[in-house]
Amino acid sequence: MTDIIQLLPDHVANQIAAGEVVQRPASVVKELLENAIDAKATSITLVVKDAGKTLVQVTDDGVGMSVTDARLSFERHATSKIKSAEDLFNLHTKGFRGEALASIAAIAHVELKTKTEGNDIGTHLTIEGSKVISQDPAVVPKGTTIAVKNLFYNIPARRNFLKSNTVETRHIIDEFHRVALAHPSVAFQMIHNGSDVFNLPASNSRQRIVNIFGSKTNEKLVPVNEETEILKINGFVLKPEYGKKSRGEQFFFVNDRFIRSSYLHHAVASAYEGLMKNGVHPGYFLFLDVDPHSIDINIHPTKTEIKFDDEHAIYAMLRATVKHSLGQFNIAPVLDFERDKGFDTPYEYGKKSPKAPSIEVDRDFNPFKEKPKQGNINFPFERARTSSVGANPSWESLYVGLHDEIETTETSDPVSIHQIEFESEEVTGNLFENDKSETGQVTFQLQNKYVVSPLKTGLMVIHQNLAHQRILYEELLKNITVKEAVSQQLLFPLQLNFSKSDVEIIAKIREQLEHTGFVFSELKGENIEISGIPVMIVESLVVNLLQQLVYNIKEDLPDSGFSQNDMLAKSMAASMAIKTGVSLNSEEQEHLINQLFACKEPTVSPGNKPVFTIINLGEIDKKFM
Repeated sequence: MTDIIQLLPDHVANQIAAGEVVQRPASVVKELLENAIDAKATSITLVVKDAGKTLVQVTDDGVGMSVTDARLSFERHATSKIKSAEDLFNLHTKGFRGEALASIAAIAHVELKTKTEGNDIGTHLTIEGSKVISQDPAVVPKGTTIAVKNLFYNIPARRNFLKSNTVETRHIIDEFHRVALAHPSVAFQMIHNGSDVFNLPASNSRQRIVNIFGSKTNEKLVPVNEETEILKINGFVLKPEYGKKSRGEQFFFVNDRFIRSSYLHHAVASAYEGLMKNGVHPGYFLFLDVDPHSIDINIHPTKTEIKFDDEHAIYAMLRATVKHSLGQFNIAPVLDFERDKGFDTPYEYGKKSPKAPSIEVDRDFNPFKEKPKQGNINFPFERARTSSVGANPSWESLYVGLHDEIETTETSDPVSIHQIEFESEEVTGNLFENDKSETGQVTFQLQNKYVVSPLKTGLMVIHQNLAHQRILYEELLKNITVKEAVSQQLLFPLQLNFSKSDVEIIAKIREQLEHTGFVFSELKGENIEISGIPVMIVESLVVNLLQQLVYNIKEDLPDSGFSQNDMLAKSMAASMAIKTGVSLNSEEQEHLINQLFACKEPTVSPGNKPVFTIINLGEIDKKFM
């Protein structure tokens, strides 16, 4: 039998390694930014064109590389970070495997310009598909500039699997956020297609978070700080009232390296237990410092997963620290019904030092002297005091002469106290008049979740939330396409605050939102002003609707216009539909059923779930056999 195992050529091996390291343009951004951090840069500029498919360029003012280092940096397993296997368990840097630049150079056109501080002349290196095209001396500033052009040019199959520019840009921004948040002392700038996206000066952690996610974020943050023998925790968590239905602002950093950990996330979520509704996720920016010997970060190609020696201890400390911070800043509710609020210290006196009270004594006071005569004092009930009731008037004396006064005020139209009508205390807050004397009710509600209607052949059980989603979906889709939506103007416009990236997403779908009934007065920077909303939505749900809409677009944004309209209608219908647990009277139940069966496709929801089911009499009869 002939030998069938053979060594792969270097260029094939590099492309296979690139498949593990470089999955999309955001992977290139991550590796290059981390290399710039390891080079001790104080200022880093990221330039991106066409969501990184055409160009990803990172410029830093770090230590730079010599001529030999510049050439060796593109060889496989060439690194300055480790020299022995033991160094893998004592890492304080980002990139350490020595595969990043070699993998990137195998699938793109790479141009490197670098110079160290001691040299007058730098190096200009050009590589295409792992082949060195040129290496020349050049006059360049101190630091390193790496430009990655035409990513996956020699692997068209991988390039075809890339998503739309909007989705790829979101992944690049996510990686940019992770590196920028972990290193607030470094100035960052991001330029996309010639326009500035972020310009972050060197600052502290709190200011860096505010610069990235908007000025309104500052009032949402609760500081977290704890230090033990095995773990040091600092950072911020968001107040419970600012929780979102999406998992957007959730960041864990271990030794300044971004990680993903569902185990640690559960520890933070459990600390919020009882403070947030179901389905709402907390936001956090937590930095954990541990001994490098107690973790293993070499278990995943992207190095975003970490294995801890003692996960249970870290879980308990993290949960207790977050819970303590929430309670310390009066986030947790106080259930002390016997506490007298009159003894609480006012907020403005909390930081004032106590002062001894001054006592004034009237030394001329003599209790046996005659009381001085008081001046003319007008009492509001002087008539009652001088009446014939006596010196100690009762409550009846307050109304002496009231009947005579009423009769003499208007002789032409005397008013009797019995003719005075009082305001009714009856409250009518139902959308439909609920006649409780009605005996012909044909529908009823089950567990405030299902609407049950009898049929000739059995019972029809309708899921009220999914049914309302179908009704709203078809109406919204019609309004978007036909452009005949009705808007209700607001007396006071809504002033909303979002991050810059979220405002840009809303600006892209502004036309479709206006067709559904929204009227935008301002859409710029971090501010959104809405002067009109669709008639089918209440004002208090606008913020949640837009947040969920932005999240859905970030997750999967279709390219075609019709698909985008379809996704928009589905997202809005899911946010606006009647929720489980809402009580409906008989009129509302029948109205929901009539609207459902007036739809073109009443059997399934916009998410392709069944809206109703029919239970035949035969199935019911079998239960009693």
